[in-house]
Amino acid sequence: VQLQASGGGLVQAGGSLRLSCAVSGRTYSNYKMAWFRQAPGKEREFVALISWSGGATYYADSVKGRFTISRDKAKNMVYLQMNSLKPEDTADYYCAAGPGALYNTAPSAYEFWGQGTLVTVSS
Repeated sequence: VQLQASGGGLVQAGGSLRLSCAVSGRTYSNYKMAWFRQAPGKEREFVALISWSGGATYYADSVKGRFTISRDKAKNMVYLQMNSLKPEDTADYYCAAGPGALYNTAPSAYEFWGQGTLVTVSS
């Protein structure tokens, strides 16, 4: 599985961005797709995940109600719609994929990673 993230940029606080992740290669029905982020000097943290097959979702408390993860199986795309952005959302954002338990948010549970796309939120 290959993942290609895009859509990052500079936005003012309160603004919106939509990140995209192009998925290529074979995916399986038990795969989960996720977004993680990593700010300078901090560990990589879970943001949101979605079941590739059924579409069930789960969010980190810090983004719940502001971010929405979705997937388009026909286009092999995963999206992260980010609204009401805050300066603390500034980070490199990574898409990831992996099999196994759906609600596992540990980075080690994800076998495949895309490159990061930088999101910068100015105050």
